[in-house]
Amino acid sequence: MSKAREFIDFWIENSVHAVEQYRTIGASQDVAELSRRLVDAAKEQSIPEADLQAEIGNISDYITDQLKAANRVESERRKPT
Repeated sequence: MSKAREFIDFWIENSVHAVEQYRTIGASQDVAELSRRLVDAAKEQSIPEADLQAEIGNISDYITDQLKAANRVESERRKPT
């Protein structure tokens, strides 16, 4: 696994979360903000944006997909059994 991929996986796990119930203040769902945070955090680890893109393609699209997945999981978790 590349350094960039390992960083992306770690960052997504710790930074991309589902919207909290009833739209209370919680995790950011702003793709542009999250994309910027990922790129900035990667640069701090000496990982260029080009390496991120090589691993995941378009950063905004990838984060959008990760947000959708997190929200879907949360929605399923909250369904009554």
